[in-house]
Amino acid sequence: MIVERPADLRRKKILAHGFLIIFLVLILFPFLVVVSISFREGNFATGSIWPSNPTLEHWYLALGLNYTRANGTVVTPPYPVLLWMWNSIKIGVIAGVGVLALSTISAYAFSRIRIRGKAVLLDSLFLIQMFPTTLALVAIYAIFDALGAVTPVMGLDSHVALIAIYLSAVTLHIWTIKGYFDSIDTALDKAAAIDGATPWQTFRYIFLPLAVPIMSVVFVLAFIGFVNDYPIASVLIRSEANMTLAVGSRLYLNEFRYLWGNFAAAAILSGLPITVVFLIAQRYLVSGLSDGAVKG
Repeated sequence: MIVERPADLRRKKILAHGFLIIFLVLILFPFLVVVSISFREGNFATGSIWPSNPTLEHWYLALGLNYTRANGTVVTPPYPVLLWMWNSIKIGVIAGVGVLALSTISAYAFSRIRIRGKAVLLDSLFLIQMFPTTLALVAIYAIFDALGAVTPVMGLDSHVALIAIYLSAVTLHIWTIKGYFDSIDTALDKAAAIDGATPWQTFRYIFLPLAVPIMSVVFVLAFIGFVNDYPIASVLIRSEANMTLAVGSRLYLNEFRYLWGNFAAAAILSGLPITVVFLIAQRYLVSGLSDGAVKG
């Protein structure tokens, strides 16, 4: 048995900590640059990492407040950032809950109920999720443009239509939750059947409480994807009042002017709802990610 000397252990510990510090610096540096831009005077993307004359102008405007400069000029918010954030949160929560409900029920059916052609259906779901939704943007636009002529609520510039498209994200999450359900001992199903429980009661009272960790993972991943989505939302949403924050932030950068400072403040605000959701579900994420990969 080889026993490492204290000097060797100390050296490895220093190297490990040094690697982690360098790794964190590389990850956080772009974020620090964005924070720096949000506090600079004017709307410049270049400059020192520490602003020489820091200002809260961009943050005032991002929060929908008027800002009075030193020369007495009053600057009004150019865009409704908080409204865009609310739209993003609303769409992300509704679509996330819908994806979670559909994928959980479907995953239980694939995992525990005998279905003819189940293997073919699962393979089909796996193949479908390999193709990004952006490949179907033209078809999505044509479909919902036609639906809008029948019912405006399912047409272009509608949050309902956008949520309906986001529900297609169930394909990947069905596989994730199914892997979790497959890891649960089948003796629980048999015991519940002996006690007279129906498949729905088994799902409701046994599987759902056990699946809280993986359900938290699925909701957080879905929510992050929906809040950060730009391609699909930019094709469907047209009016400024209905835009999500990811789409609306693009208005700060157009061919006539680049409002980098305002854009940086809005970009940082876009991470606020994701951070809050992550902190709420944090205690379930680690166990959910590991348990969901036990079987597939």
